[in-house]
Amino acid sequence: MARRPLPRILSSGSVSLTRGREFARTATDNATDVLQPLITITRGLRLLAGAARRKWAATPKDKRGPVLFTVAACVFGLALLPYGSVVALVSVMGAAAWMGRERTPVRTGPDETETARLRSLYEALVPYFSVADDPAPLYAHGGDWQKALRDHAFDGDGRPTRLRISYPAYFTDGDAASRARIEELLHAKSGRGREYRFVWDEEGNQLVMSVLDALPTTIGAQRFVTAPGETVLGFTDGDCVPRTVPVTDGDTTRDAPPVVWRTGARSTEPHLLVVGQPGSGVTTLLRSLALQALQHGDVLVVEGNGTGEYACLAGRDGVLAVECGPAGALTTLEWAANETERRLITANRARQAGHPVPDDVRRPLWILLDRPGVLGHLAATDGRPDPRELLQLPLRHGRAANVTVVLADQFDDLDGLGETVRNHTRARVVLGRCTRDQIEAVLGTEPHTTPAPDVPPGRGYARLGAGPVLRLQVPATPDPYDEATGETQRQAVLGLLPALRAADETSGPAVTEPAGPVETAVPVETAMPVGAAVQDPAAAPAPTAALAGDGAQARG
Repeated sequence: MARRPLPRILSSGSVSLTRGREFARTATDNATDVLQPLITITRGLRLLAGAARRKWAATPKDKRGPVLFTVAACVFGLALLPYGSVVALVSVMGAAAWMGRERTPVRTGPDETETARLRSLYEALVPYFSVADDPAPLYAHGGDWQKALRDHAFDGDGRPTRLRISYPAYFTDGDAASRARIEELLHAKSGRGREYRFVWDEEGNQLVMSVLDALPTTIGAQRFVTAPGETVLGFTDGDCVPRTVPVTDGDTTRDAPPVVWRTGARSTEPHLLVVGQPGSGVTTLLRSLALQALQHGDVLVVEGNGTGEYACLAGRDGVLAVECGPAGALTTLEWAANETERRLITANRARQAGHPVPDDVRRPLWILLDRPGVLGHLAATDGRPDPRELLQLPLRHGRAANVTVVLADQFDDLDGLGETVRNHTRARVVLGRCTRDQIEAVLGTEPHTTPAPDVPPGRGYARLGAGPVLRLQVPATPDPYDEATGETQRQAVLGLLPALRAADETSGPAVTEPAGPVETAVPVETAMPVGAAVQDPAAAPAPTAALAGDGAQARG
């Protein structure tokens, strides 16, 4: 039997149907554009009517009569006014148009990409926050992540910038290793290359993760608004310290949160230990401390590298010595130990006699040692005693004598510092790229932030005594004699340097020979008989006397 052909409307009508649909769609769009004002007003009238209905339903029955009377009086008043009905109609239409306008929908939750990232975080936390015998687990594979992850915020790339994580009460949040595993996991899953802060609420079983902004590196050397005895180590996050200081940042002046280290007789952390890798900004920090200390005191600089990083200080008012050799370091530190003894004896005698403490005793003395481990190695090679052994007296009794010791070394030489240095340098700074274990070895505790993979010079952490670990960015204080230093930073550092001493203005910065106090000073090894050796405190070396030794730096 031959097949019968399909009807014409089914065989060749597809083109006509497509054209018909396009025509209908175009007509609908044009009609929508023409009738859009009417649609908006209608939508607004519906919303106004719904609002009036809800208002009427919420009105108590005993007050509905007065409301009706008020509305009727208003309508009657408008009817009596000239053009009152027109004004009422225009007002109602305007209100309806405003209520019926198209609004941009408010985003109330994460999008698909962000939801997928949160679900991935939740699934990654399941092995750490769940146990097999939990009857109602908060974390389970395929569970509801919205109960555990809240208060989330994201950046433009869809990576979380803030997240509050709830965890079960049986998680060992008091164990540092357990917390470190969770922080490392969140760091890896949320995106590397950023610095995160983790705040553990052990009472409420909550963990808050937030992304920290990079600390500014544009603040350079300048006069900081501080009281005598206060020194700015650097700058940190605004919510970590209770005060700010005005600083010049480029061409503008703003308030920045400083890390203030207090020294002197009432300080609980009178000495400082700085540890960092080469190029981490340790020398920059010591140079910044020297410039601030010279405002109110005297400075001794002992450099183990011998690279001339502190040559800009040589021959300046208040700079007693700049040494870079083993023999000169021994002479300088021996004088510093004897000067500490002299200050203690003089202050004791003045108090016993009822006299005020002399000004030369109250004037702060700063001892800055950069890489003393190198000097110790060189001294051992030459058969000399380790210069670090002469630091015991300034470290133990420096607070009462207004003597401050700042040591800077690398991680490789930490074992050679000795127990005296470790016990009396309670203010600590770690600079440069380092691991959490290295930070904990120096500061005594781990930071609440993840160490950044790439850090600029002068970036690190600081801890004063038993306080919290703070992020730190040291103010840029380069060597003004270095050819690589920019002109702006060079002039800033030179403007903070004291004037050259009168004897050195013609011959360039140099360190003068001592007038003899070092030879007549009391030996460091003596204890109580020191008082008998130094019969007159005036015979001891004055704190403003200049020191010297082999290896004294000089640069014209």
